Amino acid sequence: MFKKYIFTDKNYSPQSIMSTILGIISGVSLFYAVYFTYQNQGIALPRYGASVLLILILAFVGLIMGILSKSEPDRFYFFSYLGIVLNILVLCGISFLLFAGAYGL
Repeated sequence: MFKKYIFTDKNYSPQSIMSTILGIISGVSLFYAVYFTYQNQGIALPRYGASVLLILILAFVGLIMGILSKSEPDRFYFFSYLGIVLNILVLCGISFLLFAGAYGL
């Protein structure tokens, strides 16, 4: 019956949105690198390794951007948290791949 309106001048930080986009791009690229290696009977081509190295750099940059956007005052933080989580998941995935490759899992 009574509608509550909240008037605010908060908005999303461009860094938080970019962090989320980098997390999505990194996650999808990592998935495809693993998928194409699986399709190649587990033989990873050097270009897949190079792409995973670039994914690692993108994930670090996205994580830093997400943390920096979280420290900005008077902003909405949904995309900051989402970007941080996505980039940490990508970094954990790369860590697992390196661990599995080193110990033969």
